[in-house]
Amino acid sequence: MNSATTANTTRLRGDLSLLSVVLFGLAYISPGIVVTIFGVVAATSGGVAPTAFAVATVAMLLTGLSYAKMARAVPGAGSVYTYARRMLDSRIGFLSGWAMLLDYFFIPMVGWLITAIYFHAQFPQIPKWAWLIVSVGITTAINVFGMKLADRVNKVLMFIALGSLVLFATLCVVFLGKHGSSAPATDALWNSGASVEAVTAAAAIAAYSFLGFDAVSTLGEEARGGARTIGRGIIGCVVAAGAIFIVLSFVMQLVHPGAKFADVDAAAYHLKIQVGGQAYAKTINFVTIAGSIASCIALQASAARLMYVMGRDGALPKVVFGRLSGKTGTPVLNLLLTAAAGVIALNLDLTTATSFINFGAFLGFALVNICVIAHLVRERRHGRTPNLFSYLVMPAIGAVVSFYLLTKLGHVALQIGGVWLAIGIVYLAVLTGGFRRPAPEMTFDDDTAATEEPPCNSSSHVGRRG
Repeated sequence: MNSATTANTTRLRGDLSLLSVVLFGLAYISPGIVVTIFGVVAATSGGVAPTAFAVATVAMLLTGLSYAKMARAVPGAGSVYTYARRMLDSRIGFLSGWAMLLDYFFIPMVGWLITAIYFHAQFPQIPKWAWLIVSVGITTAINVFGMKLADRVNKVLMFIALGSLVLFATLCVVFLGKHGSSAPATDALWNSGASVEAVTAAAAIAAYSFLGFDAVSTLGEEARGGARTIGRGIIGCVVAAGAIFIVLSFVMQLVHPGAKFADVDAAAYHLKIQVGGQAYAKTINFVTIAGSIASCIALQASAARLMYVMGRDGALPKVVFGRLSGKTGTPVLNLLLTAAAGVIALNLDLTTATSFINFGAFLGFALVNICVIAHLVRERRHGRTPNLFSYLVMPAIGAVVSFYLLTKLGHVALQIGGVWLAIGIVYLAVLTGGFRRPAPEMTFDDDTAATEEPPCNSSSHVGRRG
C-alpha cells in the first residue's frame, strides 16, 4: 500500500448525505425533549408554549445561519472555540471554550434529572433523589468501561424517536377530536396570562431544546458536498426541530390549556395518561427512560472527553484531566467528576438545571454571530465584499437576541455563569502570563481522533454541542 493509499484509509469517508447530516443534528437535539420540558415552558410563558418555541426557533435560526457561514469560512473546524480563535483572538477563543466547558459539564446533570423525573413518575413510591443516583450510577458504570454506538443504530433510534412523537401527536389530535379543548385555539398562542417578558423568559428555556444543532459542523470531512452540505444541514436541522417543537407544543397546549400544572416537571407524563391512557403512558415512558439513559451515556462520555482533550492540550491541568485509565482507556477521573456534578441535581428543578446549560450556549451563540461580523471585516480588508445584510445585519441581530435571552435566564444561572467566567479569566491570565502570550490551543474536533484511540468510545464526535 503506497503512502497516498495509506493517507486515504486514515481519513473519514465523505459519504454522508444531507438527510444523514440533518438526522445527525436531530439525534443530538433529541426532539422528544419538547415533550419533557413542555410543562416548564408553558408555566413560564403564561400558557403559550408554542409562541415561546417559535421565538426560540427564530433566535436559533439566526445563529444557525451564522454557523453555516462559519462552516464555509473555516471548513472542518466545528466549534465556537475554533471560530473565535481564528476570527477574533486566541484568548477570546479560550474563554469561549471555557464557557462551553460549563455547558458540557452540566448537560449530563440535566439528562440524569430528566431520567429521574420519568422514573419517579412511573414509580412515585421511590423518591426522585434515589432514581437520580441510580441513573448516575448506571451511566457512569457503562462509560467507565466504554461504549461505541454505530451511525446506523443512531439513525434507527432517531426514526423510532420521531415515530413515537408522531404517535403522541396523533393521540393528542384524536383526544381533541373527541373532547375538544377547554379554551379557544388562539389562547395557545396568546392569552391574558401571557406577556412579552414571560414569553422571552420561556424562550430562553425553550432554547435548551435546540442545543446540538451546531454539532453538525463537526461533519465537514464526512459530508458529501463538504461545507455546502454542512451549511444546509445546520439550517435544515434548526427548521426541522423548530417545526416539531412548535407543532407538538401547540397540540399539547390545546390538550392542557393554561399555565397551571400539578407538577410542571412531570406534566408530559400526565398528558400521556390523559390522551392515551395509563397503559400507553407506562409503555411509552419506558421507551423514553431507555432513550434518556442512552442520551446520558453519550452526554457524559462527551463531557469527559472534552475535559480530557483540554487536559492533554494544556488548557486544563494535564496531571488531573489529561489521563486515561490503563485498563479501560477511558478518562475515569473525568467521568467521576461529571457524576459528582450530577448529584447537584438533587436540589434543583428542571427549570434551574436547564438554565445552567443555556448560559454557556447563549454566550457561544452570541460569539458565533460576532465571528461572522469579524469575518466580514477581514474579507473587506482583502478587497472582497460579502453581502452586508447577510454578514452584518443578520448576525448583529442574532448576537443581540442571544445576549438578550442570556439576560432572561434565572439569577442562579447568571450568578454561576458569571463566577465561572471570572474563574476562567483568572486562569487564562495565569496561562498567558497576564494575557501577554497566546492561549493554549484546544483541539475540539476529530482530527486527533483519526490518529489515536478516542478516550470515550461514543458515537458522538464531541457532544451535543460540537
